[in-house]
Amino acid sequence: MTNSYLLLAIASGLAISAIPAIAQTASPIETSIIGTGGAEIGKATLRGSPNGVVLRVQVKTGGLTPGWHGMHFHSVGDCSDLAGFTSAKAHINSGGKPHGLLGMDVAEAGDLPNLYGNADGSANAEIIAAGLSLDGANSIRAGLGSALVIHAAEDDLSSQPIGNSGKRIACAVIK
Repeated sequence: MTNSYLLLAIASGLAISAIPAIAQTASPIETSIIGTGGAEIGKATLRGSPNGVVLRVQVKTGGLTPGWHGMHFHSVGDCSDLAGFTSAKAHINSGGKPHGLLGMDVAEAGDLPNLYGNADGSANAEIIAAGLSLDGANSIRAGLGSALVIHAAEDDLSSQPIGNSGKRIACAVIK
């Protein structure tokens, strides 16, 4: 990664880690984001890149409460428990790392930056999850797949085990 790309990533508020590039061959995938009642509140689009998985989140007006929301990749692609999405299990963490993008060690693979809900409840963001892939090594679609989970509160990016981000309010299956 060149210094200009790194500077652009930092200026954009993205978390990029120094993980070697992973070949990406999968086609982009799009999945619905559902709220705790089961209604679709938005879409997540995932694309592979040499630097990880590029995640685009688009939440419709009224989909979230205004303010910051923790967002993570969870280890099972199951959003069937509409009351709290516990079927998605814990964060992706194959390396046994601590939670938090502000930690001194490399964070767990499922850690993502916070998502901001606008005053009208909509949200749009595009981030990169370094070290993950759509297919191959560190694939988020392998086995039982994974889930993108959005939480009720802001992730403080350091508290264990979920950054004090509160209950799970939205979920998207990734397979």
